[in-house]
Amino acid sequence: MKKININNIYKFKLENKKFAAITAYDATFANIFFSQGIKIILVGDSLGMTIQGHTSTVPVTINDIVYHTKCVRRGAPNCFIIADLPFMSYFNTYDALKNSTKLMQSGANMVKLEGGMEVLDIVNKLNIHSIPVCGHIGLTPQSINTYGTYNIQGKKQVDINRLINESINLEKAGVKLLVLECIIRNVSKIITKKINIPTIGIGSGPDTDGQILVMHDILGVTCGKIPSFAKNFLLNSSGVSEAIKLYIQEVEDGIFPNIKHSFS
Repeated sequence: MKKININNIYKFKLENKKFAAITAYDATFANIFFSQGIKIILVGDSLGMTIQGHTSTVPVTINDIVYHTKCVRRGAPNCFIIADLPFMSYFNTYDALKNSTKLMQSGANMVKLEGGMEVLDIVNKLNIHSIPVCGHIGLTPQSINTYGTYNIQGKKQVDINRLINESINLEKAGVKLLVLECIIRNVSKIITKKINIPTIGIGSGPDTDGQILVMHDILGVTCGKIPSFAKNFLLNSSGVSEAIKLYIQEVEDGIFPNIKHSFS
């Protein structure tokens, strides 16, 4: 597979081609995913729960993400890699630039941050300094201590208006991709049509441009229940490689996610 860049991802949206992304945290799995055709890998702060055993993403540090980004880049040299800016690592311009630089120099093609109107200035500053940004709205796991629980987003009209407004303004500020997490299906569909940048859904229905899942959910190796919006692709596969291939195929063919894996 040729090296993937942001233009390839934009072409997917222009050609109305669905695409699959996945989280990864080490070289071995990154290489397996790459070899099966995964084009986009997120080094997510979800590693706080999947790798480190925490109950949230909050304890994850920038050094954790730097370390795992380097590992993933070695395993998947041609993938487009997005690296998470962890909790409180980007809420002033100095920290955002410093920490994003670390991630880019570790092999990331893009950094991801959570938030809406409150991060517009940070996004703009990163964009000015040639650091591509992936936005993340809807359910934002770094805010768990504020909201107390992980809730479905977009149930009330005021929330629908806010989510649409956030997506439009994030694009104007310079966001290049936008993750929509646990947003009501119809709302994520509206957002995907309203903005020009590609959307990547997780628990947000089938109408986003791309889909992403945590690798452990895809392989059914989580501690506890797999989220209702996810699917264990290993159940009907002979091994990890076949499970990833099936995941990619079902996303590209519009089979996954279906109504069962969406909120309406």
